[in-house]
Amino acid sequence: MATLVTPTDKTEKVEKKSPPVTDEKTERKQRPRMDEKFKIFSGTANEPLADEVCHFLGMQRGQAQVIRFRDGECYVQIQENVRGADVFVMQPTCRPVDEHLMELLLMIDALKRASARRITAVMPYFGYARQDRKDKPRSPISSKLVADLLTTAGTHRALIVDLHTPQLQGFFNIPVDHLFASPVLVDHFRKLALPNLTVVSPDAGGVERARFFAKKVDAALAIVDKRRVEMNVAEVMHVIGDVNGRTCLIIDDLIDTAGTLVKTAQALMDNGATSVYACASHAVLSGPAVENIKNSVIKEVVVTNTIPLTAEADAARTEKGGKISVLSIAGLIGRAIQANHEETSVSKLFT
Repeated sequence: MATLVTPTDKTEKVEKKSPPVTDEKTERKQRPRMDEKFKIFSGTANEPLADEVCHFLGMQRGQAQVIRFRDGECYVQIQENVRGADVFVMQPTCRPVDEHLMELLLMIDALKRASARRITAVMPYFGYARQDRKDKPRSPISSKLVADLLTTAGTHRALIVDLHTPQLQGFFNIPVDHLFASPVLVDHFRKLALPNLTVVSPDAGGVERARFFAKKVDAALAIVDKRRVEMNVAEVMHVIGDVNGRTCLIIDDLIDTAGTLVKTAQALMDNGATSVYACASHAVLSGPAVENIKNSVIKEVVVTNTIPLTAEADAARTEKGGKISVLSIAGLIGRAIQANHEETSVSKLFT
């Protein structure tokens, strides 16, 4: 269990306890985990998801302490024996990105120095993934640097949910299990049984993701081509595919400010769509995102809990008529962790 402590004149330690494991785990058909060499730790970025994964697997979260000094410097201590253990560290690098990334690196280093047998970084959201190429002179390839930092810290394996582009796996010099949130999202929209459904990719880069989704829900496929006519002039949207009289579902890997998402939805409605839904794996939702979604033509935005919602987004989710819904991927991550520990196939999760 990771505990975030902010020292005052006399350092105060505020501990959060994991919820007790109940008989509910038997309903999920998971057996209790009694293996002392199998441990899951978490940073402070998304502790509720880590607790949910541990509950799914019928085990307690590992004891760890995170202390922040007044200048923001981070200190980590693992508070139980991990010698020879197969350890999984859960930490999405969400807002504040750099602080959470540093936490993850320090926890991995601490586990390495405590003689853990294998360390797997479980990153439900991989920050810096959008900086995957040198698109301007004298700019860094930040995602490659982060991959190298994780390896240098002592990571033996990485488990990541919905990378911005699948090619990012090649930036790692260690094995990477690339999970997709699609099975969770597909199940949700199958239950909705939306009529005359067309799955829409908001750009050319997301076509593969949209095609997979469309195949699973037996829907048509459309693509939105974005063109910027000149600097500071709004994008022109060209819809490729027939959306007239159809229900459209926009699928993407993340939603940041939701500006492009809202414009895409409006372009679909202008081309005759009857209604527009949207879904994404990562609810970054920064800046005016919540307000943009609230004022848009979109009927519902479905995201997963790879990263916690901002206070504003959570308020919008719970209010009457709110457009934001959250699905849990704890079961998906839990099964992937179990497969890694037992050295069985992870690909079976997507068939």
